[in-house]
Amino acid sequence: MTEHLPADVAAALETVLDTERPAHLALRRQLGRLRVVSRCSCGCGTAFFDVRTDDVEPAPTGPGTVVAAEAQFVTAAGECPGEVLVFVQGGYLSWLEVCSWSDDVEVSLTAPGLSLRPC
Repeated sequence: MTEHLPADVAAALETVLDTERPAHLALRRQLGRLRVVSRCSCGCGTAFFDVRTDDVEPAPTGPGTVVAAEAQFVTAAGECPGEVLVFVQGGYLSWLEVCSWSDDVEVSLTAPGLSLRPC
């Protein structure tokens, strides 16, 4: 379902979008129609999306822009140096934002020693 997405983006979306909440299930149905149109140039992994909306329903997130899902980066020592936020506009996946809370730990979707833990 996410074969056409970069591996780091696909893994992050599959981690943060659970299989129990109705809104997350609707967003998961969009993954096969999702493409990355641009990435942040710093290497953090932030990605901006385009969704083919012709044959997929919007998620029940309401109008406007909302954070539909989030996960914290966790180090082996249990520290949380950042997070991933998934933004939705009008019920459709819009972008995945990688946020750093620390200057001491490199935070990116591909940084070694970090794992994502859904909030």
